[in-house]
Amino acid sequence: MPNSNYLDNVFYPYDFSFRIGTLHNDFTAKDATGITKAFVKQKLFKLKEHVEVFSDENRTEILYNIRANKWLDFNTTYSFTNAGGENVGRLARKGWRSLWKASYELYDEKDQQDLVIQEKNAWVKVMDGLLNEIPVLGLLSGYVFNPTYIVSRPDGTLVATFAKQPSFFGRKFKLTQDAAFEKGEEQRIQLGLMMMALLERRRG
Repeated sequence: MPNSNYLDNVFYPYDFSFRIGTLHNDFTAKDATGITKAFVKQKLFKLKEHVEVFSDENRTEILYNIRANKWLDFNTTYSFTNAGGENVGRLARKGWRSLWKASYELYDEKDQQDLVIQEKNAWVKVMDGLLNEIPVLGLLSGYVFNPTYIVSRPDGTLVATFAKQPSFFGRKFKLTQDAAFEKGEEQRIQLGLMMMALLERRRG
């Protein structure tokens, strides 16, 4: 069984790169050394979203499962379990609020909220949507308007920043560390942002 702390002690910045030209919705997560830390794959044709996190692109070992508790609901919760089936936390989408400005909460294995993920500038979402409606120019949205998300503790401490990178094709995100992680935070932040990247992937 893989180490339960497999996603700890990553070298930052940390890149998420979506694969293009495939039917599947998946991406690779590599740290600053270029080492693949995870291959994230969303299972197709599931009424409730199910995402698998593997150790590499060959899917050698399953590290985590992320499962939705509801089907197509703005208040869906996504639970994280490790390879042994143990609960390691969850991501909660903040309902209708996320339509204007993406907002999520992260909870630990004891179901205590310890982190918040928020979009830095809601106007990026608005401008991206408007540009996408314009023929031809809509192709530039992925290069011009790129959202940034901040991860913070309830006391306002900035812990990490997650930003979409300019690209004409595919999707690329970069995760940077802004403060020392407390126990379990690094794992939960990565799992939460992996799920959020899939949910927000159609933007830009």
